[in-house]
Amino acid sequence: MKSDRLLSILLFLQTRGRVPARELADRLEVSVRTVYRDVEALSAAGVPVYAERGRRGGIALLPGYRTDVTGLTADESRALFVLAAQGAHAALGLDAALGSALRKVMAALPAPHRPAAEVTSRRVLVDATRWMSGPRQDADLDVLQDAVFSDRRLELRYRHSGEREPRTYTVDPYGLVAKAGVWYLVADRRGRPRMFRADRVRSARLLDDPVRRRPGVELADAWEVLRRQVEERADAVEVTVRVRRARLDAFRRVAAAQLTEVTDDDGADEWVTARLSYPALRAVRQLLGFCDQMEVLEPPEARAELLAGARSVMALYEESPPGGGDRPG
Repeated sequence: MKSDRLLSILLFLQTRGRVPARELADRLEVSVRTVYRDVEALSAAGVPVYAERGRRGGIALLPGYRTDVTGLTADESRALFVLAAQGAHAALGLDAALGSALRKVMAALPAPHRPAAEVTSRRVLVDATRWMSGPRQDADLDVLQDAVFSDRRLELRYRHSGEREPRTYTVDPYGLVAKAGVWYLVADRRGRPRMFRADRVRSARLLDDPVRRRPGVELADAWEVLRRQVEERADAVEVTVRVRRARLDAFRRVAAAQLTEVTDDDGADEWVTARLSYPALRAVRQLLGFCDQMEVLEPPEARAELLAGARSVMALYEESPPGGGDRPG
């Protein structure tokens, strides 16, 4: 709607100062001509906005002009108060700032919208942490944040999964991403996108060199490439299993990150078929915890891997008593 677009232009100019008409048009997904017509409409409504043409021109508000957020709709007001898990803000040291910001927004809201926003904050909670995820080492995000916001290169000592000793990398950060309760640093290394789990960073040091990001690439662009690499990797192992219906809910929670499909007609059949995707064959051993409550149907390599894992467990318990001492006579 035009009224929403006018408000968007007003708030954007208030935040950014002078902005080229082309940039506004791209952000609003309209033509440059439409942007100039909207500027004329704002001016006619008494908003001190003006346009300067030329290479260094743009659209701007007169210095000192401010507006508030009373143009928010009821749905927009509620959306602001649907909060993510507190842990995300605490990890960045922003819990207090978030609370303060929301109090200011509440005070600026149109009076009819305040009750709905307050109820939303007490009735809706988004917790991004997966079930049964287990304890994780706390991530120290302070230096990573400093690098992201100061646009400086970063030297990391980073321990990969399955390795004891950390490796040293020099990287060019794009930003931080919280994925299912886990923080990742997204950065270029030698011009290629990489992601580093923050809780595996053993040390981080800001360098004096300015960051060297690829031109035109933003955090969202780099993350999308990395996300696709993880989800669509060519060597992924696709596994089909059957699960006892009584254990299906627990199975969904434990294998949520690997689960791609569940075929359940809510019938009386004792078994439910599911499909999972693992990054490597050995990772299938995650399913050993379900014992006889789940069976791998295919591929044969996955069945063999699970059998090998089960035999290893049996051998461990048959060879010696707890602690490796002699068996009692």
